[in-house]
Formats: sequence, C-alpha cells, structure tokens
Amino acid sequence: MIDRELCHPAGELLPGGGRTLDQLKQEVLRRVESNRPPLGGIKPEDARAALAAIDSLDREQWALAWNSVAERHHTRAASLEASAPERAREHYWQAWRLNHFARWPVENSPAKQRAKNRALEAFRSYGRLLDPALEIVRIPYEGRQITAYLRLPAGLRPAPLVFAIAGLDSRKEDFAAHADQYLQRGAGLLAVDLPGTGESSIAAAPDSDRLFSVLLDYLAARPDVDAARIVAQGRSWSGYWAAKLAHTERARLCGSVMHGGPIHHYFQPDWLRASLATDEYLYDYMPAKEKLFGADGIDDLLARAQRYSLLDSGVLDQPCAPMLLVNGARDTQIPIADLYLLLEHGDAKEAWVNPQGGHMGRSPQWPANAIFERVVMPWIARRLELSY
Repeated sequence: MIDRELCHPAGELLPGGGRTLDQLKQEVLRRVESNRPPLGGIKPEDARAALAAIDSLDREQWALAWNSVAERHHTRAASLEASAPERAREHYWQAWRLNHFARWPVENSPAKQRAKNRALEAFRSYGRLLDPALEIVRIPYEGRQITAYLRLPAGLRPAPLVFAIAGLDSRKEDFAAHADQYLQRGAGLLAVDLPGTGESSIAAAPDSDRLFSVLLDYLAARPDVDAARIVAQGRSWSGYWAAKLAHTERARLCGSVMHGGPIHHYFQPDWLRASLATDEYLYDYMPAKEKLFGADGIDDLLARAQRYSLLDSGVLDQPCAPMLLVNGARDTQIPIADLYLLLEHGDAKEAWVNPQGGHMGRSPQWPANAIFERVVMPWIARRLELSY
C-alpha cells in the first residue's frame, strides 16, 4: 500500500514540507538569492522571469518556464561565440544552469526530458570554450557506454586526480562546472553520473560500483594521469559509493571523501519513510528516489533500499583507504548515524560534523563553499600531496 500522504495528482510537483505554490516560489527565490542548492549560480532576474510565468505546480509548466529563460542565454551565447568567446561561455553556463534546474530533480515529464538534453548541449558548448577544454570520455561497457568528463591541469603530467561521483539529483556537470577549484591546486577532475541517473549506462544496484572500477582501469592506462594519486569524492547519495570504493578499491585510491552519504540507517524503512517529508528537499523527493532505485511506489522502494546496507554486506569491517567523513548533525535527508557507524567499523577515519548543519553539513555559518574550501579541499590536497 502507498501511504495516503505520499499520493499526489499525476503531473504535479510534490513540494518538500507540503509547501503551497506561493511558498514554493518564495523558497526558490530565497535559495537563488542565497546561492543555495539546487539553484546556486542562477541569476535572481532569471529566476524571477521564470517564476512569473508559473501559476501552478504542474511539472510541465515549471520546466517550460525555466527552459524559456534558458533559451535567451542559448541564443545570446551562439551570437557571441565567434566575436566574444568568453562572454559566450558565460551565457552557455547560465543556459546550462537554467535547463539543469528545469529538469531537476528527475526527468519525469516531456519538458523535463527536453531540458535535460538542452542542459547537456549548453554544458558541452561551455566546456568546449574552456582552457583547458573539457574532454568527454566515452568507454565501451557491457554493450553500452560510460560517459564522463575529464579536465587536467595544464603542464602537470602525470596529474593527480579527483574521481568525482554526482548525487541523486545533481549530475556530473555539477562537478565539472567547478573543476577549476581542483585544477588551480594542481589536481585533475574526472566526473561521472551516479548509477541510475543522468547519462549513466547502468541502473542502480548494490553492485553498480563495477562501473567505477572500469573507470579506474581506464585512468590507470592513461599516461597523463597519476594512477597512484587518485582520491574518490562522493557528495550526498554518491557518498555511498565513495565509502564502498574506499573499501573495495582501497589499493587504487589514496583517499576517499564520504560527504553526506547513506551507509546503513538510511536504508531502513522507518528512516526512508519519514525522510520523504523533509523540507530541506525542494520538491519531488519521492519521484527522484523511485527513479534511482527503479522502484514502483513506496513499498517497492523500501524493499529495494534494504539491499544496499554496507553494514549488512560486511563491507564496513574490511580495511579501507584513508577516509574523510563530512555531514551535519541535523541532516533530514541522510541520518548522521550513518557517519558515526563508519567511525565505529574498520580502519580509523577522519570526520568533520557541523552540530548545527543540515544536509552535507550546510548552515548559515558553514555554507557549501566554506565547507569545500576549509574542510574538503585541504584534506584532498594532503592526500594528493599538493600545496594548499
């Protein structure tokens, strides 16, 4: 049986915390103005233009409104590409951000699917104009293809690397859009989608980490990558895979960052059921989780989730690569108990917990950029033997 409170009309957004349309619009604008996920980087004037065209919670209308504003940037970028490539690059970036939010958190309507495709087009046009340019990596895999992005710092060969895995509703583009944060410190970045999302070639399953092992094989064969200096980084849901890889691929990783990911308690029915009502998540949390797990309704979701526990599988008691664990004690999406569980099993690890922090440890005193600059990147730099 699907709980009555989780049912909603077909085609309508299911806002986190049960927000009304006006409340949801206000929250969207608040996150834009404070540069908070999932709207960071979007200009307030663009957000206001999109919101002005929306008068319902209909998914199609929301996606169409944001897509419409994005098209202005697509058009402007194309007109500037020959004469002013730097300005064109900025407009492609804005087009990507708007299309990316239009398809967020999951492509569950025709306009959202179109938004996904336009977001990819915009991002790749942006990446083509970068210096060094974005490399699109495509690797044959089980009759399909792994698609990832790679950027390496100029002049440093072989380059150490951060192996970045996107989250439940983020995409590899979110990591790659901020690759300069790594490159300027001498580290390259490989970004790939979470299994079951984006352009991932496989559905999510407890053994989906085999895809990441294939990517590590690929990196080991590249002479321009220092295969002895690779750190895995997972944010939000992908922290799960970063934690698993720290154990299963410990010989090929010099570190792993588990930033706000699920481990065991998250997968239990009581937590999953309660977490669906969180107002930390903007809307459509249930559809995003259903898509990830390939589930049909709440009962199927709860049954599938329990197979992922790293405690029940015995992974946590294996030796592991050095790990940094990060989250907020008040996270309503991923239980902080999962971070503590990691500390209680296997090898010793380092941890940073914000007592006032929500998901990913974020709070007004510790916004996402501060956590990255002051906690995550210094640890990565130490593991990769970079100056910081």
